[in-house]
Amino acid sequence: MSTYQFKNQTGFYRGKVRDVYSIGDDLLVMVASDRISAFDVILPRPIPFKGQVLNQIASHMLEATRDICPNWLIATPTPTVSVGKKCTPFKIEMVVRGYLTGHAWRTYRSGQRMLCGVQMPDGLHENDPFETPIITPSTKASEGHDEDIDASAIVASGLATQEEWNKLASLALQLFERGAKIAAERGLILVDTKYEFGKIGNEIYLMDEVHTPDSSRYFFEAGYKERQVKGERQPQLSKEFVREWLIANNFMGKEGQVVPPMDDQWVDTISKRYIELYEKVIGKTFMPVILSEEEIFKLTESALQQIV
Repeated sequence: MSTYQFKNQTGFYRGKVRDVYSIGDDLLVMVASDRISAFDVILPRPIPFKGQVLNQIASHMLEATRDICPNWLIATPTPTVSVGKKCTPFKIEMVVRGYLTGHAWRTYRSGQRMLCGVQMPDGLHENDPFETPIITPSTKASEGHDEDIDASAIVASGLATQEEWNKLASLALQLFERGAKIAAERGLILVDTKYEFGKIGNEIYLMDEVHTPDSSRYFFEAGYKERQVKGERQPQLSKEFVREWLIANNFMGKEGQVVPPMDDQWVDTISKRYIELYEKVIGKTFMPVILSEEEIFKLTESALQQIV
């Protein structure tokens, strides 16, 4: 993916999966690439249409939650581009978990019952629901791995004031409740997700993508209880299957480990899984859009002129 140069551009940052352009002092352009990351490492091959899937789901969900919390998004000039307000980010990922899955389960299985200052009850099995959703925040690392942290450490380290933390926690739980409701209407269970917030002045804004397969896990509601009773695996729509493949191939992003090769069939499988999640979550047939880099640039530049 080429680097663009927009009018009034003041900065550029290439993230793990998106390219971020600063426009003036108060706007951002985020271009969703087809890059895929896991364990904070960018994998060697792009996934066709992944960027479009993520950007369109995020746009849909930001609009569906705008009444709970103001968010950064202003426009989506192309299926892979979002333009919005530049916020001063909290360097925290607000991870909300409704079920004992993924990192929480790996922690639980090791014998630990405390995660990010939250006490998890004994007697749970993998993929069981928590009595109420829990918040297990992590620090937002600019490089390397994000780290688990608890609420008291967040306040003590100055990542947020106590008042800000209380507000962030409240918003995260409200957003999770809305996301779970939207998922239920589509026959899905929102298992866990992460939210990122920032500020403009004194107001808190929801940033980044929301309820996408990169930031969330979904189970299929049909048959969930029966599978739990039988101790069967819960099929899910998320990026977890990529993490599980990496773990099975002895890669967890640790020093000295090598990313396993990705053949064409595996890349195609990942792409189809992302498209499947789009269609399940949004309830519409996915329409692939292929634009040239010149077309993306022109459409984005036009949108910026209208905003500015």
